[in-house]
Amino acid sequence: MIRRPGTGAALGSLRDFLRLEASGGALLCFAAVVALGLANSPLSGLYGALLQTPVAVQVGGLSIAKPLVLWINDGLMAVFFFLIGLEVKREILEGELSSPGQFVLPGLGAVGGIAVPAAIYSALNWGDPVAMSGWAVASATDIAFALAVLGLFGSRAPTALKVFLLTLAIFDDLAAIAIVAVFYAGDLSGATLLVAAGILACAAAANAMGVTRVSVYVLIGIALWVAVLKSGVHATLAGVLIAWCVPLKDASGASPLKRVEADLHKPVALAILPLFAFANAGLPLTGMGLGDMAHPVTLGVIGGLVLGNPLGVLLFTGLGVASGVAKLPAGVTWLQMLGVAFLCGVGFTMSLFIAGLAFEHAGGAYYGVVRLGILVGSGLSALLGATVLAVGLRRTVPASAS
Repeated sequence: MIRRPGTGAALGSLRDFLRLEASGGALLCFAAVVALGLANSPLSGLYGALLQTPVAVQVGGLSIAKPLVLWINDGLMAVFFFLIGLEVKREILEGELSSPGQFVLPGLGAVGGIAVPAAIYSALNWGDPVAMSGWAVASATDIAFALAVLGLFGSRAPTALKVFLLTLAIFDDLAAIAIVAVFYAGDLSGATLLVAAGILACAAAANAMGVTRVSVYVLIGIALWVAVLKSGVHATLAGVLIAWCVPLKDASGASPLKRVEADLHKPVALAILPLFAFANAGLPLTGMGLGDMAHPVTLGVIGGLVLGNPLGVLLFTGLGVASGVAKLPAGVTWLQMLGVAFLCGVGFTMSLFIAGLAFEHAGGAYYGVVRLGILVGSGLSALLGATVLAVGLRRTVPASAS
């Protein structure tokens, strides 16, 4: 998700990326507010009916019928994960993840930002097997929201601080992919998994044979999505898998992968993620009270997002710097790192996504309180992060800014 920082075109690319992510974060916030408003207004019935509108696609004997909200969560979010897969592949081959010296510190921060929130949530919900399904909810970071808050400080925020947050987000994305694949698979169909494996093998063979037409991978990807959807593994993983088959470069040196990545970035940031927020943030507050705020699931999510993320990020990065295995970025202070660590607790979109997977087989149990925890915890994290950064960036040297 990062362009290597430097001068000229590289810095321009980074600035363009940050502007787009900040705009996407603003739209996410707007979509969430609209969803909350509709869910708690006389139009709540219309809002719910819209999301539950049945949508079916049938080709011969193959039929996929889902309510609109699941087409958004399973279909459009597969495009989002496709973009993540493209970005991660590029970064590993030639970007911020290609050199150990560049990713050690944010990698350590990501580990802490995953482990400590999960531990806090688990400690508060241990013994309740249904509630424990949501152990990963507080470990997610919504990079668009986080960058939107950081973008409020403009040139006062050092480039190195922005790159740290972006690189940490790559590891967070990788972790989210692994968590979904390992812990949130449904009842698996062996036969359909074999079909999916065969389709993926076709994509890999196309890459090996030098096929660079993106349309080929898109068609194979659609077939893979259907097979993965029917297999019991979450369909969004098809996006990640097919992304790894898209070639980085063709015979002329041009990059099909970068071209698709650039084409998808705006639709994902400005349309797909806000639409997901609109479909999933509509929490009816009627009937909720202090008992819901004190529920172990709510407290676990809030505690994980607001306390677990900054504690985990600072603890693990601090140990890395103290032991000499990593260095604090030039021009960045620990107070600024604390502000960014709080922003890592803005889980919103990714937390809602994981919460939906975690509790989809629980008959709706805890889904209201987990969403309450996500909204409150993400809001508090954004507020605390902005407050700390406002203090920490007062004396930033302009030359270190992007």
